[in-house]
Amino acid sequence: MTLETNDLYKLANTTMPFGKYKDVRLIDLPEPYVVWFYDQGLPEGQLGKLLGLLYEIKVNGLEHLVDPLKV
Repeated sequence: MTLETNDLYKLANTTMPFGKYKDVRLIDLPEPYVVWFYDQGLPEGQLGKLLGLLYEIKVNGLEHLVDPLKV
């Protein structure tokens, strides 16, 4: 996965477009849900890329690095 300059900003401000957590910021998704989603297989495209990054951030306890980027 290649990290782009604004991926962390997108992670802090993009909302989940569907499902139980629709309209919840990606960074605010519960870790068990992110892990489940990762295990099921991430979607293609930008959302999948951001969810993959989110998985790495959540399982390593690094959410505090993204929180300041919320607008």
